[in-house]
Amino acid sequence: FRDMIDTMNNGGKIAILGIASTGFEIDWNKVIFKMLHLKGIYGREMFETWYKMIALVQGPLDVSGLITHRIGIDDFQTGFDAMRSGNSGKVVMDW
Repeated sequence: FRDMIDTMNNGGKIAILGIASTGFEIDWNKVIFKMLHLKGIYGREMFETWYKMIALVQGPLDVSGLITHRIGIDDFQTGFDAMRSGNSGKVVMDW
């Protein structure tokens, strides 16, 4: 997170998704002086996010390289382990 703050352009926007496993400190001076916008995802915009993702996947941009794992519902633990390892991109669960 600190590296991301350091490399952001002035006025940049950061979407914070998920929940950190441990707490961490934020240098608020950098956030303030770079005029960064931090936004957490919350329920009211969840559906809007899904619609945008569907448009992205159906559009001309090839996002298949972002998906590193495809798993079935019965292998959900494998998917969570892959995400927790920090060595995965998007993990897609096929229902």
